[in-house]
Amino acid sequence: MSVTIAAPDATWRIRAAELIAELHGALGPLALRIEHIGSTSIPGMAAKAVYDLQVSVADLDEAVAAFDAPLAGLGLFRKPYEHDHVPAGRADSPGRWRKRYWSRTGDEPVHLHVRLVGSPNERLALLFRDWFRDRPDAVAAYSAFKTALAAAVTDPDVYTDVKDPVVDLVAAAAEEWAATTAWTPTPAPPAPHFAR
Repeated sequence: MSVTIAAPDATWRIRAAELIAELHGALGPLALRIEHIGSTSIPGMAAKAVYDLQVSVADLDEAVAAFDAPLAGLGLFRKPYEHDHVPAGRADSPGRWRKRYWSRTGDEPVHLHVRLVGSPNERLALLFRDWFRDRPDAVAAYSAFKTALAAAVTDPDVYTDVKDPVVDLVAAAAEEWAATTAWTPTPAPPAPHFAR
């Protein structure tokens, strides 16, 4: 299996908004916020054509019990990945980087990361996105890096292992930007109201 990096596509953000609306309808009020994250959420970013979405919840176990069935109805199935990579230089316990993860393959792949509201991994996903949105020069450089890496590496696990330290460097730069700009995650857009 190879890694394919696609040219930026303005429709990614539109389709992600539609997926978020579907998720709000399926998951209800336990989904405190649902956000489009990852490379497809960043204008001008070359990316694997995968929608990374983040659902913030108050309790991971409660989310698993409530979300498995409705997510299966959307073709999303839980995978055994229950921790995120802790960036280099962080002294955090890995337990602070817990999550639950569902995915869908096929013509419209989705990676659904369910994280605790206020956790460092929830925050980092939003910071990563917002820092790149503010830095188009960095978008071009990161796109070129990912494109070259995908051309050199055929194993998706090796691709991720090589990319993680670069993400750690981005995270360090983004943290400096957050401190100098007083960045905080913006309030989540309101959930759509569905007629019952």
